[in-house]
Order: sequence, then structure tokens, then C-alpha cells
Amino acid sequence: MTETKQNVPRGVRPNIPKRPAMDEDAWEKIKAEQEKMKEREFVRFSVFKVDPAWRRLSVEERTTHKEEFESVVAARVREMMIYSYSLVGTRGDADFLLWQAARNIGQIHDLAAALNQTGLGGYLSLAHSFFAMTKRSIYLNRYEEEYIKTYGGAEVLDSARVAINPQGSEYLFVYPMAKIRDWYKLPHEDRQRMMDEHIRVGHQWPDVKLNTTYSYGLDDQEFVVAFESDHPGRFLDLLMALRLTEASAYTLFDVPAFTGLARSMRDTLDSVG
Repeated sequence: MTETKQNVPRGVRPNIPKRPAMDEDAWEKIKAEQEKMKEREFVRFSVFKVDPAWRRLSVEERTTHKEEFESVVAARVREMMIYSYSLVGTRGDADFLLWQAARNIGQIHDLAAALNQTGLGGYLSLAHSFFAMTKRSIYLNRYEEEYIKTYGGAEVLDSARVAINPQGSEYLFVYPMAKIRDWYKLPHEDRQRMMDEHIRVGHQWPDVKLNTTYSYGLDDQEFVVAFESDHPGRFLDLLMALRLTEASAYTLFDVPAFTGLARSMRDTLDSVG
């Protein structure tokens, strides 16, 4: 598929009328919105399980596989974000997780394709995969408003909402989630009121950073949330407090949940076998 750059009739099948060009005013608005999209990032959480047969290979062969896999990742880290996390000891159905972000969806595709072609790739299964994008929340954050009034920096803060910037914590906590349909039937004012409470509770744990990405129509969930912290207990206490908020009653699902230990790509692979 090609990017829509010109306001011309479109259609690729022969002998079928093309879709007509748009009204010029509408086209100008669309182009402006498309330009904004270029600042947003595609995000993927790939959760891998290693076939136990791989551990029975010789040390030399496993080392070769690790070096090849690591080199594929290293070749792309200047073009896109890739962070690795070990799930050994925290999940029974998976071994490691890759958190990826890129402005070009093709980069995420090409990384997945390259990893599939490695020696280790032949022993990997994708236990879980969550795909999403960044976007500015439709709900106001009163804390951000107060901060901007005092210190300024609205443009920088807006950019931070559409680009993933991990804080380098020791642990990553990830889960997909969706709201029940009744949530969307509520007036925006009611949802904003409940989100005010949700945000207020979250700000009581400033050492736990939240990264929210959106999956509407892109994947099975509506959101993927990724929390960063150096203290698992702080994250656990935050989640317990959020369960008590009014908005929590409108959650359809928020599992499976993953606790990842931040490790280099090589250390992550070494933990697997």
C-alpha cells in the first residue's frame, strides 16, 4: 500500500470506477492530520517462548544462535527502540519480552522477519504479542495543567505523549486491557470525573512510571499499559489502589500480566539457556 499524498481518484482494480477525489477543504484538513501522525510511534510487545529442545543443543551451537540473534537486534537499535526483558522466574508460559517502538511500522515488521530467519528463531514461538500506537489522551490531566501553568513546556510535554521514552527501571510490568461497552455510553464529563480520581491515585506513586499505548482496531485489546519501577512492591500497591477506583468497575479484562527484569539482549538470552 502507498501513502495517500495526492487528492486524486483512487482504485487499483481495472475496469472498476475509481473512488472520486475529495473536496479540497476536506483534503487540506486530512493532510494536516496525516502530518501529525508522523510524530506518533508504533509499539509492540513481543513475548517469546523457547522450545526446550534448544537447551539440549551444544553450548557452541547455542552461543552461535545467541550471537546471531543479538546482532540482528543491535543492527536496528539506532533506528528504533528495542529493550529486552527476562521473564525467567516470573512467567511459566514465556521466557523473554522485547519492547519495541518506531515511527515506521515497516521497521517493526522487518525486525520480526529478521528474527524469524535466525537460528534461534526456529526454536521460538510467539506466546503473546500486543501491538499499539502512541496518542494523546482524550482525558485532561489536572496535574499536567497545573505544571504547565507554573513552568510552561506544553509543546515538550505534548511530544512526550507521542514518543516512548523509558526511564530505565529495573522492572517492567505489562498487560493488555479493554473497557466494557458501558464505559463508552457514559457522558464524557462522567468519564473525565472518574479519570480524575484514577490519575489522582496514580500520582501517589510518582516512582512508578506509566506508559499507555492504544490498540483500537489494531489488535484485540484497546490499550497496552506498561509500568516501570525499581520496586515491584510499589507497583503492586499502586494496582491494588487503582482497583478501588470507580473507573476500575468498567474494566473488561486486564490480563495476561507480565513482570520483566531489564537485561541486555545477551543476558536475557543467557537466562533462557
